[in-house]
Amino acid sequence: MRKVSQVDQLKTELANLASETKSAQELMSRMVKLLHARMLKYNWVGFYMLEQGPPPQPPMLVLGSFEGAMTPHTRIALNQGICGAAASSGKTVVVDDVSKDPRYLACSQETKSEIAVPIFVCGKLAGELDIDSHFPAAFGVVDRELVEYCASLVGEHLAKNHR
Repeated sequence: MRKVSQVDQLKTELANLASETKSAQELMSRMVKLLHARMLKYNWVGFYMLEQGPPPQPPMLVLGSFEGAMTPHTRIALNQGICGAAASSGKTVVVDDVSKDPRYLACSQETKSEIAVPIFVCGKLAGELDIDSHFPAAFGVVDRELVEYCASLVGEHLAKNHR
């Protein structure tokens, strides 16, 4: 029960954060810090934003704000990794054991599970929020709802600037 109330409190803080920040970049930067600090199983938290390449280059996910260890994956194709799977399908991807998922792009040997949630602006993919954990099966229903809520807050913020 404690985790649910902790998450509800965090959602309130995140909503306040979204309403007080001027730019989506500031929101993402502050959001990754907050999630990383408060959610003990969230060992790496980061945003990958969609970058349209000049033709014939395909779009790429480009690393933005993050908290945690450095990653070698600063650019990810939409057909690679858990991040690419979430982005290309437009659906949240939760992997309880990354060692058993052939799509996993190894960032850290300590990573055991991952969640990647797409971010949409006006119905179009804009990026995603990716979280790794050193614990297997770290992302339950409550975590999924929290991370999807974060992605929606960022999408709404980006949409304001898109109009």
